[in-house]
Amino acid sequence: MNNKNIDISKLSLSTTRKRAMAFVIDDILINIVLIVMFWDMIKGGTYETVVLVLKEEVYKIIFLKFLYQSIFIWYYGATVGKKIMKIRVITFDTYKNVSLLQSSLRSIGRVLSELYFYLGFLLAFFTASRQTFHDKIGKTLVVDEIES
Repeated sequence: MNNKNIDISKLSLSTTRKRAMAFVIDDILINIVLIVMFWDMIKGGTYETVVLVLKEEVYKIIFLKFLYQSIFIWYYGATVGKKIMKIRVITFDTYKNVSLLQSSLRSIGRVLSELYFYLGFLLAFFTASRQTFHDKIGKTLVVDEIES
């Protein structure tokens, strides 16, 4: 786990633009993994075949997204997309690295937001701390990475 101390005076909230870009990067990575996982089922198929496979494998897809978010946020403080965008997730109260429980709760909230038309993401536009639904559930903040 990445346990470096955080200088609170240098913290700044990440912009919604950076967070959106990190989301896109992470989504592309997960979709590549899904294509590899289900390639034998979808190759040479039609659009309808792909939709049917996605429908049949929806629980595996949700579990993969949950694992990806939970493990990366807990262990590294960021997903691959967040690392590329130089942002990270910290606790709301103490500004420290998140625990596995917080990371898991955050990931559950994120999956729920995705399942319900991404409505939980909109919350970031209406809170001073730019917290989404999953940030509220996990008691986390997304901040810019501090340059050493």
